[in-house]
Amino acid sequence: MKKKLFSLLLLFGVIFTASAQKIPTAEEIAKKNVDELEKRLELSPTQKSVIYNYAFNLAKEQLDIYKKQQTNGYNDEVMSKYYRKQNETNLLIKAVLKPEQVKEYDKVLEERLNGDDAKKKKKKKKGEEEEVVVGIEGLKQAHDMREKGNN
Repeated sequence: MKKKLFSLLLLFGVIFTASAQKIPTAEEIAKKNVDELEKRLELSPTQKSVIYNYAFNLAKEQLDIYKKQQTNGYNDEVMSKYYRKQNETNLLIKAVLKPEQVKEYDKVLEERLNGDDAKKKKKKKKGEEEEVVVGIEGLKQAHDMREKGNN
């Protein structure tokens, strides 16, 4: 009886661990991103649909790169291509937005680059400044920080 109970608990543990490490699908990633943008930018249904398509294509690319990195390791060339695709996607999204929405979208992008979560903004001590790195170096630094967080 103890062996059966132990085996059952072990099976549940394995199932729970496997489900806890589930990689989101491209659809889930795109939906999450578009839902956030819909709330922040007050998107019309047409804008939401078009932006979802852009976000979905970018999410597929992101997942492909993730899978390649799992098997082959980090590759600067692949990441450069992804960042170019990401920039192109941002330009396409901005083309769909109204001017006032573009301003808010730029804020969203800045928060994402800085790793800021609008709900979890940290209070800084008075007089404390944060060093901001922009451009490709900022993107690489953000990627490296995510990699360290995953290990």
